[in-house]
Amino acid sequence: MSILLKNGRVVDVFTDRIIQTNVLIEGKIVLGIGDQYETADQVVDLTGKFVCPGFIDAHFHIESSMLTMPELAKVDVLHGTTAIVADPHEIANVAGRDGIDYMIQSGWGLPMDFFYVIPSCVPATPFDESDAVMTADDIRPFYSLKRVLGLAEVMNYPGVLAKDPGLTAKIKDARDRRMVVNGHAPLLTGTELDRYIASGITDDHECSSEAEAKERIVKGQRVFIREGTSAKNLRELLPLFDEPWNRRCLLAADDLHAADLIENGHIDQMIRMAVAAGKSAVTGIRMATIQAAEYYGLRKYGAIAPGYRANLLILDDLDTVAIRNVYKNGRLVVENGKVLPFDLPHIEPRIQARIKSSFRLKELTPEDFHIRETGRICRVIKLIPRELLTEEWHTLINWDKNNGIDTDRDILKIAVIERHHDTGHIGLGLINGVGMKKGAIASSVSHDSHNLVVIGTNEEDMALVANHIRETGGGLAVACDGRILADLPLPVGGLMSSDSAYEVAAQNSRLREQVESLGLNEGIEPFMLMAFCCLTVIPHLKITTLGLVEVDKQEIVPLCVQ
Repeated sequence: MSILLKNGRVVDVFTDRIIQTNVLIEGKIVLGIGDQYETADQVVDLTGKFVCPGFIDAHFHIESSMLTMPELAKVDVLHGTTAIVADPHEIANVAGRDGIDYMIQSGWGLPMDFFYVIPSCVPATPFDESDAVMTADDIRPFYSLKRVLGLAEVMNYPGVLAKDPGLTAKIKDARDRRMVVNGHAPLLTGTELDRYIASGITDDHECSSEAEAKERIVKGQRVFIREGTSAKNLRELLPLFDEPWNRRCLLAADDLHAADLIENGHIDQMIRMAVAAGKSAVTGIRMATIQAAEYYGLRKYGAIAPGYRANLLILDDLDTVAIRNVYKNGRLVVENGKVLPFDLPHIEPRIQARIKSSFRLKELTPEDFHIRETGRICRVIKLIPRELLTEEWHTLINWDKNNGIDTDRDILKIAVIERHHDTGHIGLGLINGVGMKKGAIASSVSHDSHNLVVIGTNEEDMALVANHIRETGGGLAVACDGRILADLPLPVGGLMSSDSAYEVAAQNSRLREQVESLGLNEGIEPFMLMAFCCLTVIPHLKITTLGLVEVDKQEIVPLCVQ
């Protein structure tokens, strides 16, 4: 069947022009563009409307949406996302190769394309206790799969600098196949950055300042401008939308909760934000389409031209990215702002069962959260609003007062409990910047090993909320005064819900409301930030099941300085 999109204003991402012309679609591809095309099996008059390529997110963790892939697709395609380059390292840390197979099988037949980069860091560092350990030999077979584009973010940059043999082998395998090797090296600069890039790593999505991003571009990397639920870097990186920098930039969300996706959008929201700050919508569209496609080697994706995939957006307005219809492979999948029905993918029953059985952990008691220290000056994890970076704060702690917890000074307790093999390992520490005055919160989403993480103002509520997560097989929850106030069950690997996107968003909103009622500092998304307090590749002080980790030195450090 042929479709003629007539009289539309087409965004030409090759020349940054807007051309009023006709677009002829036949099957899955654009057959031609130009006024010479006048008839087809179906003619759609687009007078006054814009036509642009579907958006490509260059780096996204599907698990962080807390949605299964069909549910994510139902919502995301409404925002014009027709392709995602997914890094499944969350589920890989929980279920190894079965986790990656689960994600690949989940992505077939949906109204958007899912491509994959294979996790490089399972676990992320030697300080992490994940369910699986994936070597170069383990991940090598995935490179033969059609939808696999390269090696996922190499977070263990100290390992790269130290020429760790296992990590070096993974990078070499991808380079030998001329595949992309994603980077992840926040604040790395100078000669250390040179060595990191020289190893074969070609992009970074962790830039939080203009200077940091421009250094990477000058040294040959692509920069993924990121705007997600917790890490919000777009405003700081707005100068990259200007020439010549924008030619080396792509757009990505990295981690995005369902509630934020539904309320604000995805790549479309990033373009709107840039336009509101005086940048060109066409530039943003180019960064999110042809530049992403060419970087990843996706031939015939990301543009409206003969032979290209007919992944197209029909917009009522360009600057507000007001999406009316979406075509995926030449088929209408969104009509007048509503997603059309689609078939669900088939997943092997064995893999399905494996993914839904991810908790191996004994029942916890308040005593498990008691810190047995006597030192007066201690290390405290200090949060930075809207950033994944944390600071190391040394301060006086009074252990006689609520075992070190001091809500007047915003010093709370944080615990990370191993949940994959029931080792009994529990890392205990203190955290500043959350703002809670009472109660406790817990989550089985803790990057990247995804153990059980708890923050609280008292040990009783911490034990209660942790056991609730254990009993539900994973999720997020908040407790206060001996009762559970709200939760969001995540039985799929302890990372994703089996409910609809809108149900997940509603549960997420109730959780946030309940946490805010306990007191919360401005700019804090508590569950996302507590998850990243466990990631020992983002400076400066983090915590795992083995205790506090000083990221810059890559060593476990004691809680007490004195």
